[in-house]
Amino acid sequence: MTSVNIGILAHVDAGKTSLTERLLHTAGVIDRVGSVDRGDTQTDSHELERRRGITIRSAVVSFTVGGAKVNLIDTPGHPDFISEVERALGVLDGVVLVVSAVEGVQAQTRLLTRTLTKLRMPVIVFVNKIDRAGARHRDLLDEIRSELSPDVVALTQVEGIGTARARATARGVGPGDPGFAAELADVLAEHDDGFLARYLDDETPLGAHDYAEALARQARRARLHPVLFGSARTGAGIDALMDAIARFLPAAPGDADGPLDGTVFKIERGGTGEKTAFVRLRGGSLGPRTKVPVFRRDRHGVLAELTGRTTVVEVFDRGSAVVAARARAGDIAKVRGLGDVRIGDRLGRAGELGGGHLFAPPALESVIRPSRPDALPRLHAALARLADEDPFIDVREDDRERTITVSLYGEVHKEVVATTLAEDFGLDVVFEDTRIVCVERPVGVGASVEQIDPRGRTVFWATVGLRVEPGDPGSGVVFRRSVELGSLPRAFHKAIEETVHATLEQGLHGWEVRDVLVTLTHSGYASPVSAAGDFRGLTPLVLMNALAQAGTRVYEPVARFELEVPDACAGAVLLNLAECGATPEAARERGGSCLVEGTVPVRGAREFEQRLPGLSQGEGVLVTRFHGYRPVAGPAPSRGRTDLNPLDRAAYLLRVFGRYS
Repeated sequence: MTSVNIGILAHVDAGKTSLTERLLHTAGVIDRVGSVDRGDTQTDSHELERRRGITIRSAVVSFTVGGAKVNLIDTPGHPDFISEVERALGVLDGVVLVVSAVEGVQAQTRLLTRTLTKLRMPVIVFVNKIDRAGARHRDLLDEIRSELSPDVVALTQVEGIGTARARATARGVGPGDPGFAAELADVLAEHDDGFLARYLDDETPLGAHDYAEALARQARRARLHPVLFGSARTGAGIDALMDAIARFLPAAPGDADGPLDGTVFKIERGGTGEKTAFVRLRGGSLGPRTKVPVFRRDRHGVLAELTGRTTVVEVFDRGSAVVAARARAGDIAKVRGLGDVRIGDRLGRAGELGGGHLFAPPALESVIRPSRPDALPRLHAALARLADEDPFIDVREDDRERTITVSLYGEVHKEVVATTLAEDFGLDVVFEDTRIVCVERPVGVGASVEQIDPRGRTVFWATVGLRVEPGDPGSGVVFRRSVELGSLPRAFHKAIEETVHATLEQGLHGWEVRDVLVTLTHSGYASPVSAAGDFRGLTPLVLMNALAQAGTRVYEPVARFELEVPDACAGAVLLNLAECGATPEAARERGGSCLVEGTVPVRGAREFEQRLPGLSQGEGVLVTRFHGYRPVAGPAPSRGRTDLNPLDRAAYLLRVFGRYS
């Protein structure tokens, strides 16, 4: 049996989870369709998801259709949990993009579509809620063509739109429906010269089979996207959607007899704290009690290889996970026993590790404190577990101030973290005000050298010289050597490079330093006295001295926004948007609404989000995505240091040695 791994994506409240329930019911996996309102759906299994009525963590279920096993990943729609969507996209063969027939294409839909287009991901568009008052058909189809992609084909037509009796019927593919055949031929011929030639050849007319075959081939290659209408609530159009999943989304590739190749995209923990890794297998097979090589790159790009041993391997079958003798290429497996595994790890081989993110990491952070000071170690352990499940949760601990800082996507994300800590870990916590995460970039060139004192009056038995200068935009931290590689033992070179990366996580103003080129200009050691610890201790002093000479500038994150508000409110909304530092670039009208695009500093976007409900009578919709950084105007904001502060030499040496040196 072939497998296909698909995801359901949409903006908030488009009906993703309800659609998942309906698909499972239609496939005979469940006897009763669960409800988000009742909190009894298959995929929103966590109590917090049931209570809030939103998907927070992606969930996997399966069903069978047309001789193929479909592994379906239900993903969150709220932008605060976009990291879950990113991880799912890395393991999918195709996507069902859900659009509400009432709300239509929204800003989050456009953001997802841009990402899917970039990935060349096969997509089926399912227009949900045709039974709701205000549902649209033909004009919504035009909206999809103009705002998402012109390469779409509606395969169903709707009767009784906007009523409880609404139903969707399939359109005949081929010359039996001349109007639809001409419409379909225009789209198919756009990407297939062979089809165009046969279409224009009157001597060999195309039949229904030819149209269907070309449609399936181009859909699987993401050259066009079928559109189907229906209702997850009533079941209208669901049979056609299931047929489309089998026909238009490609089967999972991979050689089950080849070498092991898997990607960890989700981590769960059981009641005893044991990790369960969700793995998409792209090659080979994996069974229990198997020794497995695990590869990962850290945030600085350094490759590490570990070894683990599986204990239990499960695969998904008819809705749930079942113990299997072996999981094979194309499967999604639940694997236990790999205690050190993290999200993003590759099993079997390194593959394309460290390929970058589709969406930006969090641009916000907040200091979090336990209500009881003696609970700080428990809080740190709990946050470390949450970071295992979501790598975008970056935790910074300040031992001196006894505080912990955690990165966030937004206020909903903050509320979910607080609730999870309270209910799953028994921790009552207090968050300080959320602040923006800035970065620093060097503005000049600086150099510094510290050498071993030949008279023996030395602090560190190491010689280190470093030059700091601006790097290429987007380059991060680049480390180079202008000394001979043999001038130091390899362990000492590694100690310097790793310490450079770690030190630049906090620049002159406390923010991470990016787009910087660091060159090792001097090196030396005294055998057998020198140790790697000497180089790890000296490098921060030399590096920060060079960085202070170069100087840095602080940059704040900027978001690209899409805003939709009623025409009657547009004037007041745009005025407030400008007050928050936004730069509108385009505005247009659509069905009584004003659509505005532009850029806004993230700090301004947060302020505007709080004003928007009152300005738009609760009908405004704002979606932002990371766009880049711009220099901070005015005094540079700073962030407290959590390291040993190499900018203060005396304090640094006191912390390192317990005395002044």
